[in-house]
Amino acid sequence: MTDPNAPRASGRLESPDWQLIRRLTLFEGLGSGMLERLLDPARVVCPGRGDQLFARGERAAWFYVVLMGWVKIFRTTAEGRESVVHVFTRGESFAEAAIFAGGDYPVSAIAATPARLLAVPADPFLAILEQEPRVARNMLAAMSRHLRELVMALEQLQAHSASQRLATFLLGLVSSEHEAADLHLPIDKGLIAARLGMKPETLSRALAALREEGLEISGERVHVPDVGHLRWIAGHTGDSAAP
Repeated sequence: MTDPNAPRASGRLESPDWQLIRRLTLFEGLGSGMLERLLDPARVVCPGRGDQLFARGERAAWFYVVLMGWVKIFRTTAEGRESVVHVFTRGESFAEAAIFAGGDYPVSAIAATPARLLAVPADPFLAILEQEPRVARNMLAAMSRHLRELVMALEQLQAHSASQRLATFLLGLVSSEHEAADLHLPIDKGLIAARLGMKPETLSRALAALREEGLEISGERVHVPDVGHLRWIAGHTGDSAAP
C-alpha cells in the first residue's frame, strides 16, 4: 500500500552525493554493495523553503540526509510558540534515532531553505539490519563513537565564546582562498543562534563584536575584509559573552 505521506522523489543520487553519504558516521566502514542495498529504496527529495517534512507525533517512517540546504527541527509549545531544537545542513542526517526507536517523531521538521535531501524509508532499512547483524553492530559502534564525539564537541563549544562560535560559522561559508570574502547568511539569524547554541540577543552582541573587528554586516550580507583575521578571532578567547 502506498504511503500518502511519503516524500515525493524529485531527483537521483549523483557521484558527489555518494561521496558525501560514505562519510556519514551512520554508514562508516560499509562496502559499496551493502551501502547501495541499504539505500536502494531511498529517494532524493527537493522541498522548498517552509515545506514540512514531518510533524511531531507522526509515525517515524523516514529518516533524512541533507545533501544541500538547511532543515529546521522544532517543537511547538503549549502556548503555540515555536522552540527550535536544531538546524541541520549538508552532510548531516536526522530522524534516524526516531526510526530505530520504532515510535513517533518527537519533533517537527521543515526546510529552512530550498533543500535537497535523501529520504530513507525505515521499514526496508531496518529489515536489512535484522538480516545483517554485522552491519547493525557496525552502525551501533559508529553511532556510539559519534555520540562521544558530540559530547566532546559540546564541551568544546561551551569553552568557546559567542564571537568565536559565530566566526567559526562564518568561516564555514567562505568558499575561496582570497584574503577577503563577501558572504550571504544562508538562514535567518534566529536559526543561526539555534545552530550555535546561543540566545538571539547573544548573537546580536557577537555580531556587534565582529563589526568592531572590521566586518561589515548588513542584513544577510557580510563582508569579511580579512579572512585571516576572522580565523584569528575564531581561535581567540577574548570574548566572554554568555550563551
